Amino acid sequence: MKFAFFTLGCKVNLFETQALTQLAASRGHEIVEKDADAVIVNTCTVTSVSDHKNIRAFHKLRKDNPRAVIAACGCFAQTDPDRIRATGEIDLICGTSDRARTLDLCEAAVQGREAPAEADGGPEYEALPAGIPKGRTRALLKIEDGCNNFCTYCIIPYARGRVRSLPPALAEQETARLQQAGVHEIVLTGIEIASYGRDLQPKSSLVDLLCSLLPAHPAVRFRLGSLDPRVVDEDFCRRLAGFDNLAQHFHLSLQSGCDTVLERMGRRYTTEQYYHSVQLLRDAFPDCSVTTDLIVGFPGETEAEFTQTLAFLHRCAFASVHVFPYSVRKGTRAASMPGQLSRQEKAARAARAKQTAAALSEAYRKGFVGQHMQALPEHPTEDGRWAAHGTYGFPIYIEGEGAAKNHPVTVQVLGLHRDGVSAKIIG
Repeated sequence: MKFAFFTLGCKVNLFETQALTQLAASRGHEIVEKDADAVIVNTCTVTSVSDHKNIRAFHKLRKDNPRAVIAACGCFAQTDPDRIRATGEIDLICGTSDRARTLDLCEAAVQGREAPAEADGGPEYEALPAGIPKGRTRALLKIEDGCNNFCTYCIIPYARGRVRSLPPALAEQETARLQQAGVHEIVLTGIEIASYGRDLQPKSSLVDLLCSLLPAHPAVRFRLGSLDPRVVDEDFCRRLAGFDNLAQHFHLSLQSGCDTVLERMGRRYTTEQYYHSVQLLRDAFPDCSVTTDLIVGFPGETEAEFTQTLAFLHRCAFASVHVFPYSVRKGTRAASMPGQLSRQEKAARAARAKQTAAALSEAYRKGFVGQHMQALPEHPTEDGRWAAHGTYGFPIYIEGEGAAKNHPVTVQVLGLHRDGVSAKIIG
């Protein structure tokens, strides 16, 4: 059969789609971009905007593949299957558990066979093979699913369920397979990787897993996905500081730089606790990139609270900040909170926060001009450079000759370029 895949949302969804693509290919199916027999769309529901993107994607996929069986899986499929059915575009709705069974259902539907019996996803972690996407030099490895935090603005714990972790032995097995396939960097991802291992017997932790993988695979660079700041403590920094193959990039989820807003969000830390984690990272990993996410215009956020957040961004001197205006999400506690801000006010605050973020990013990257660093070229750019990954949280754009895909090089930073730095190969 001909299978096509479409992904919306986060790196976890991307990992799962890559895994399903690999499984489909291993069954002998052809992977195509159009004229498919079956299309699997991996949906996102993190905001109401995401829901609208899903529905637009359904209509386009049906237009492009009029005779195909189209299956929706993922978070939107899990939380609002009736809304998906109402579009009239989707044949199968599969949710967030037992992803591999989605292929079985598509195969049966295309061939006119009776669908296989319903499988109980259960409480266990669904182990999927890490895919190596075409044209990439690094791979995602999902080590955790689910979240137990239930922040007031977030629907994901209802879509993904409780924390479930990939057993360490399987993580090691997948890492070895990826390294053998020529992958130089692995991004450890999940819904809430700071909670990794708490469901395992015996219990484990993210640090325990890293202290197993890092020394066993010194030629592979490991990069961490988004972290709850509470996981960054003295033990985290002490045990990981000596590993050269841990990317010097830590994405600590913030959401607000004001304690009263954090409390309304249901976040379980204060700004002082957060700042302490940032200081620990900078003491243990000098020059590391500390990046974050920010939600502006949360219900009840005053101008004074927003101003506190801007000041906190400066205090932390982030390397990069992803700014999002608050989006009302039906089914969450925040959706019914008083003090909902207008779209215009949220957009204005997002613009101000992005200006602050841009200035902080520029100041951080300027500190690397003249320095030498390792770079992993990934693909040529339209302006004749090569886009590459470094150990920090910004891209490297290599000028001149000598770059080749997936071949690490040493470069010297020349200056700033776009969202990263420009550099030349010196070795």
